[in-house]
Amino acid sequence: MYKWTYTTEIGLVTIGASDRGITYLKTFDDYKGEMRETELIQQTYSQLTAYLAGRLREFDIPLDLQGTAFQKKVWLTSCLIPYGETVSYKTLAKMIDAPTAIRAVGSANGANPIYIIIPCHRVIGTNGSLTGYGGGLDMKAKLLKLESE
Repeated sequence: MYKWTYTTEIGLVTIGASDRGITYLKTFDDYKGEMRETELIQQTYSQLTAYLAGRLREFDIPLDLQGTAFQKKVWLTSCLIPYGETVSYKTLAKMIDAPTAIRAVGSANGANPIYIIIPCHRVIGTNGSLTGYGGGLDMKAKLLKLESE
């Protein structure tokens, strides 16, 4: 497991990777890994920079998801939410064929270790409100604004 930290327009971002794919991307660093800037980490940073500049809508990075089967299902389904669109936690629960698991979907989203690439910022409250985001609600609002422009 390797990691590297970059300064971006959204602040410091730590990207972590295994030999199989990206395992971590957050705006804080609690990742346990050796400090090494691998080619995959550099490629991820390049795509992240393009996304933040509004030049990239879809990431093309291998992921190595670390979580429960349920979490992985939620995260992969979140990746199906189109750029610039949002869905509610309730809708996401329906999308994974677990319509009563709204809170569990919220918990899985909260445990997302790969911000932005797994676009949990596109999941909002049923009433349209911005609710929980590991990077903070200000960050969630910024990402949604970026995608709406």
